[in-house]
Amino acid sequence: MRVVEFYILRRTFEVFAAALFWTLAIVWTTQVLARIDLVTDSGQSAFTFFEFAALILPSIIPIVVPFALVIAVAQTLSTMNADSELAVINASGASRLTVLRPMLLLAVGATVFSFTVDNALDPYARERSRHLVAEARADLITLLIQEGTFRKISDGLFVQIGTRLPDGKLGGLFVADSREEGIDLVYYAKTGAVTERDGKNLLVMNDGVVHRKTPNGDVSVVRFRSYVFDLSVFSKAADSITMYPKDRTLAYLLNPDPNDAVFQKNPRLFRVEFHRRINESLYSIVFALIAVAVAGGARSHREARINPLITTVTIALFVRWLGFFITDQSQKTIWLTPFVYLVPIGSSALALWFVQTNRTMELPVAWTDRLLESTRALAERFSGLGRRTASAKEP
Repeated sequence: MRVVEFYILRRTFEVFAAALFWTLAIVWTTQVLARIDLVTDSGQSAFTFFEFAALILPSIIPIVVPFALVIAVAQTLSTMNADSELAVINASGASRLTVLRPMLLLAVGATVFSFTVDNALDPYARERSRHLVAEARADLITLLIQEGTFRKISDGLFVQIGTRLPDGKLGGLFVADSREEGIDLVYYAKTGAVTERDGKNLLVMNDGVVHRKTPNGDVSVVRFRSYVFDLSVFSKAADSITMYPKDRTLAYLLNPDPNDAVFQKNPRLFRVEFHRRINESLYSIVFALIAVAVAGGARSHREARINPLITTVTIALFVRWLGFFITDQSQKTIWLTPFVYLVPIGSSALALWFVQTNRTMELPVAWTDRLLESTRALAERFSGLGRRTASAKEP
């Protein structure tokens, strides 16, 4: 590798590492906040929360890496063009391959990294996260002993504990049960306790009443001294975890278990997921080629055009959306499966054509003109508003 290519590779990698870190941090934070209730609502420890948050990372890395790479390549080339470095490289007689080679080398490394995470780490992380969620929802003892909280145990079943008494009992119990269609049951008890008998979790309520409302609107009230509520059915949730194609390894997708309930219901989902795994890692190379096609040539600063970074990201977003759309549609339409690979391959071929013919991939001129006109009109409007404000302040 020549000195200039190593120089370009080093600069691009530095920007790529920074872009990947911050982009991953933002996306990871939004994903964690969206799922935080799965852990906090069940009263789990801080260690469980951080473990669950870490398990989310492998699922978002393959999506974020191509976009961090396209930002890095476009930003590096735009800066080199602004510093006239691309003009010097062209004047020295070097072709655009001098710029393309280090970018492709970085893109191949990003592809290998994404593929490894997507297929070696993500399936096991997803499986572990499903176990954590199931255990959190099944840990009813921890759930119930938190005083002053109103908890949803399952669909149609809610429990509230008023206080936790010094002797380990619970005070002020409220249970609302509407799991049976048309029947609403509401339990009130002064005291109670969570016990285990014969391997079953039981909520024993003492000195209370139960209100029962029937479909025809009749309400009956029954007072009880002791009432036992069986909670063991919900604790079994951790033993029945459904594994979907996204949670499976690449080898399993190629040869799924015929007894798999999800496979029996829709076998095509496993084949679609296999194609998605292979196809998704290619977008790092696709985006690198697009960035070089857009910003890899020396351009005059006097040319009126959209910033190369904006153009690159816009084209990359469209290509990625098209890939997502076709992959999703291929679950229902078999003949669309080849188009899953046609999107990245076709986009790469088009970008390479622009690079080899020394053309610049840009958004349509009409879009550029409209954007420039809108910018000028907006600037003139703010300028006029500033003049009117200044004149109004004059005595």
